[in-house]
Amino acid sequence: MSTQEEIEVLELDETEIDSSLNRELIVYNDDVNTFEHVISALVDICNHTSHQAEQCTLIIHYKGKCAVKNGTFDELAPMRNAICDRGISAEVL
Repeated sequence: MSTQEEIEVLELDETEIDSSLNRELIVYNDDVNTFEHVISALVDICNHTSHQAEQCTLIIHYKGKCAVKNGTFDELAPMRNAICDRGISAEVL
């Protein structure tokens, strides 16, 4: 006897991802700003809780940088500018 198998072909839908929605606000370590100053900036500008800001600041200190916020370029650019206005190095990637 001959058996015939049915093979189901699944097609993957390609979805375009708008990279502008997947940006990160990166804050960099330096030897100038204090932990308290960076924490205060993250609370005020990024609406972090003090705990979130402390954790990000520790990562910045030990790893050299930290993605502190995700969003669109239009959302993150003003935050980046405000952080830089406080003398902290940051960029949107």
